[in-house]
Amino acid sequence: MFPKVVALLGLFALAAPVTHGAVHNVTVGGPGVLKYDPPFINADPGDEVIFIFKQKNHTVTQSSFDSPCSRLADGFDSSFVPVADDETDFPIAQFQVQDTNPVWVYCRQANHCQQGMVFAINPGDKFAAFQANAIGNNTNSGSSSAAAATSAAATATAPASVVTVTATVTVNGQTQTTTYGSYPGSAAPTSATSQDHLITVGEQGTLTFSPSNISAQVGDTLTFRFVTKNHTATQSSFANPCSPLSATSTSGQVGFDSGFMPVPADGSSMPSFQIRINDTAPIWVYCKQKNPASHCAAGMVFSANAIESGPNNFNAFKAKAVSSATTSSAPGSTSGSSAEPSSTTKPNGASRAHESGRGAGVLFAGFAALVGVLLL
Repeated sequence: MFPKVVALLGLFALAAPVTHGAVHNVTVGGPGVLKYDPPFINADPGDEVIFIFKQKNHTVTQSSFDSPCSRLADGFDSSFVPVADDETDFPIAQFQVQDTNPVWVYCRQANHCQQGMVFAINPGDKFAAFQANAIGNNTNSGSSSAAAATSAAATATAPASVVTVTATVTVNGQTQTTTYGSYPGSAAPTSATSQDHLITVGEQGTLTFSPSNISAQVGDTLTFRFVTKNHTATQSSFANPCSPLSATSTSGQVGFDSGFMPVPADGSSMPSFQIRINDTAPIWVYCKQKNPASHCAAGMVFSANAIESGPNNFNAFKAKAVSSATTSSAPGSTSGSSAEPSSTTKPNGASRAHESGRGAGVLFAGFAALVGVLLL
């Protein structure tokens, strides 16, 4: 694995996923480079494709052979991943190959696709035609990119109220122009230097994320630092606070998941998990530990960019989580006692992702320490 992992967590899988096939590395962009390298691969079911994002600000977005520069309905999308010019620790997205059918990919930044920035898995002898079709799609240049961005953002969050915004932001000291989905009521984009928000998980043995509700700007990072017991930072949804997003989404979203992070009672090294904010839509998070009882139902939840002026605010989210104690167990929420501890690597920037209808997985995440003891 690479230093930066995001579980595209399905679009990405968990950090240090169990790999049953070959691993294919694909570089996305680079200084002055508008291409995926290599431009296509041949892979078997179970293989992992690691997309390594380099400068400047690209996406890994699923399309189709006939419409190479338009996002496929229910297809996966990494969202925009801004990378500063002086960055050396690159974010990654991980995709698991499900079958031998072709998978078509493009970058939806501006007119990158129309300049030939496309990629394919198992294209057979059709890759040249696919790329030619993309380059011949110049008539859709700005509008189709904006439409794809708007569609992706709307699918990821709420109905058509999410709008596409172009703004100048500073990421790791580098000023960049970026396109992203802006959620109504969220804070306006900032040109200030991006910052890292530290969230302590399980502070002093409590079932809490601290702080539990924050506002973050595009380009910011969230670092979940695990300090006691055995918790997770798992993305969910407002409607289903205690279920992983992958289990409840009807649009192919997967979301991120740190995996269980056991911390020895006398441990001095605290593992961490980091994601990068790529848009201003609300992010909902819970701990999926259920041993001896559901941590989520005890109120162990977190949100970023919740719209406090509306009904879907943090307190309402927490109340829904607590009320879930009377419902059946959340799907996919195995307890720490039966889950293997995650190995960890250096934190990296990554953000929200979507998974294809075929079960492809992508994840961005970062970890800081290797932990070997599994605690309840």
